[in-house]
Amino acid sequence: MHPALTSFKGDMMNAPAQSLTNHLFHQMKIGDHASLSRHVGPEDIELFAAVSGDANPAHLDANFAAHGPFGHVVIHGMWTAALISAVLGTRLPGPGTIYLDQQVRFQKPVSPGDTVTAEVEVIELIEGKNRVRLATTARNQLGEVVLSGEALVLAPLEQLTWVPGNLPEAVILPKGRWQGFVEEARALPPVRAAVVHPCSKSAILGAVEVRDEGLLDPILIGPAAKIRAAAAEAGVSLDGFQIEETEHSHAAAARAVELAACGEVQVLVKGSLHSDELLAAVVSKTGGLRTGRRISHVYAMDVPAYRKPVIVTDAAINIAPTLEHKRDICQNAVDLMRLLGRKQPKVAVLAAVETVNPMMPATLDAAALTVMAARGQITGALVDGPLAFDNAISPEAAATKGIISQVAGEADILLVPDLEAGNMLAKQLIYFAGATAAGLVLGARVPIVLTSRADPLSARIASAALAKLVAIRKAEVKA
Repeated sequence: MHPALTSFKGDMMNAPAQSLTNHLFHQMKIGDHASLSRHVGPEDIELFAAVSGDANPAHLDANFAAHGPFGHVVIHGMWTAALISAVLGTRLPGPGTIYLDQQVRFQKPVSPGDTVTAEVEVIELIEGKNRVRLATTARNQLGEVVLSGEALVLAPLEQLTWVPGNLPEAVILPKGRWQGFVEEARALPPVRAAVVHPCSKSAILGAVEVRDEGLLDPILIGPAAKIRAAAAEAGVSLDGFQIEETEHSHAAAARAVELAACGEVQVLVKGSLHSDELLAAVVSKTGGLRTGRRISHVYAMDVPAYRKPVIVTDAAINIAPTLEHKRDICQNAVDLMRLLGRKQPKVAVLAAVETVNPMMPATLDAAALTVMAARGQITGALVDGPLAFDNAISPEAAATKGIISQVAGEADILLVPDLEAGNMLAKQLIYFAGATAAGLVLGARVPIVLTSRADPLSARIASAALAKLVAIRKAEVKA
């Protein structure tokens, strides 16, 4: 299991035997008892909240809980009660038991780090009904009673020895690593942004979202009638929005670039026009937003299975970049990471293998980029390649292959060989690994938000937040 994941099986600390044998009514007597113990940690709270839907901040938010009656987060009471059910269903009476009633009293809070022992004891056998009443108790590691009560169950009707097999593995996937950046962006005054041709339901909703989140102050640029029709379809009001009328999408892109060039907007946001149409206006030699740097796209990704945010570049603009293009692509991503506070990001230049092979051009480019960084042609980062994907993100994989590198296993930026490789990698991380991806175009005079209609709200918000921070911090550097 990857170290970034929290994983645990659905069994108890002193796990049930390979086979479970139940106890029929006539086999039990007053005083029979059984127990199970389990250590409880923060991951148990998160998993219980996710499964039950009980997101009470008393269990999940340390700052909130600090002002509560216990001064800290506590375990859900029903998590402890569930251990009673586990004893009844696996130990006494065991497999086939049917829960009929439970009386429970929560006597002390259970805290992360406690070890809870759940106990049941037969106190009544109800003849003729096959029912058993049991005292139910849970104690912490100090022997203190945290739960007490009684359970009424229907004893198993058939003798059974059951092998449960492998229970599903529960994995806690941490999310929200970009949340700090989003909150930081929210705390700053909104930045003027041109939303280019927002003539679809998704595009107009995106403009409303980033405005309502306090991230951007949008100007809607495009055919006014189509913009209003999109708003009507989306069921949102355009009150408070400035609309800049243009005849069509091409004119909207040109006008947005013009506003950015003269400093009236600090961010561009792609609406319902094709990316190529917007970017053609951005890089136009007459009145565009060109710099000495080639423009490139970054996916700033929060991958739950990876221990930190990571950038994948370029997965959307440069189809078959040359070595010189890759230098700019790399520098754009490095500059973004540095603006976000990573002083010396680590760049893994990806290829299929970790050795230079003249038959594989990606390995030659990777080696050249490594040398270029060492000689100051790429600045502000540690660059190493070629590295296969596993060696770039897994210290264990790198160690197994004997790779000595400051980057291997610790990559902040994954520089891909070409657009096809980058797009497939990014989409796999999104759809297979549950990643959230903020999409930005860099290398122009202003950041450009480039998201997909399929992107969730979290991705659109993260993209706008990152664009805002880039715009503000670039302005601070110039000042």
